[in-house]
Amino acid sequence: MTPGPDDNPPHAPGQASLKMVADEAGVSPSTVSRFLNGTAKVAEHKRVAIEAAIRKLHFVANPMASSLAGGKSRCIGVITQDLSSPFYGQALLGIEDVLTEAQFQPLFMSGHWREEDERRCIASLEGRRVDGLIILSACLPDEVLLEQAQRTPMVMTGRSLQGEGLVSLGFDDFEGARLATEHLIERGHRQIAFIRGTQNHPDATERYGGFRAALKAHGLEFDPRLVVQGHFLENGGYAATKALIKNGVPFSAIFAANDQMAFGAILALHEASLRVPEHVSVVGFDDLTASTYFVPPLTTVRHSMYEIGRLAAKAIIHAIRGEAAEVAVPLPELVVRASTAAVG
Repeated sequence: MTPGPDDNPPHAPGQASLKMVADEAGVSPSTVSRFLNGTAKVAEHKRVAIEAAIRKLHFVANPMASSLAGGKSRCIGVITQDLSSPFYGQALLGIEDVLTEAQFQPLFMSGHWREEDERRCIASLEGRRVDGLIILSACLPDEVLLEQAQRTPMVMTGRSLQGEGLVSLGFDDFEGARLATEHLIERGHRQIAFIRGTQNHPDATERYGGFRAALKAHGLEFDPRLVVQGHFLENGGYAATKALIKNGVPFSAIFAANDQMAFGAILALHEASLRVPEHVSVVGFDDLTASTYFVPPLTTVRHSMYEIGRLAAKAIIHAIRGEAAEVAVPLPELVVRASTAAVG
């Protein structure tokens, strides 16, 4: 029997052309292009027809061809500080979810909390003709970021800046640290140790400021011997707590400027036969997923990096399209768990 036209096998992915999709959907090729690129809204009935045609023909868009035709790469450069960090990992997941849905490709690079590495990342991403940049907690000076934003649309987190081509998502680290410190003070703690994050990092500076402000507001004397450096990593919190114990300065609580350092601090306390919270209360910052399941579950400040990642991705898409981005960053929230207790 001779096969009819409806008996033809479906096209293999990549074989169908944009024009074939347009013919199948009963629309113009330019309408299909606008739908794929997200450069303009497409009527609902046309969107349904195009999506049905794409499924039927197994159409796969060619991003390189779209880039050459429209002068856009459909790629967004994302500079984080540490690709292995559970904190930044949540933000990257939020960014990826939104960009993928909008048919943009994220290109991830690490700045390692160093200005020179961030400059290298920006230069590399510019060489790839990215349509926009998202920078998570940049270390670069304000003037460098403002100048860069004039060349490439940019969204940044962890800092409040205003400038052409720039959207700033500034989480209130100061207020979050104040809430955490006040929580300890309200439970009777007066000798509170503080483990700082990476020196000169904006997040670390703001959290340290919130800690100092809470002490001052309650008339508590600041003791510099109870402030140690931790570098935002577990081993930093571990080493800082070891140093606190060795110094012999009494403390009844530790506020670590992020959850990872708090985890390291709790291990160091355990090795010194100091129980949490019976002997020492511990507070972290970020509310990582692991904080709920740690032993004991960690009191911390909720800082939803997944949601901030989603907001950053939505904002950069609006910026690329020349649209205003209305962004409301979630406020810090204290999450009280079992790692803190009242002074005995």
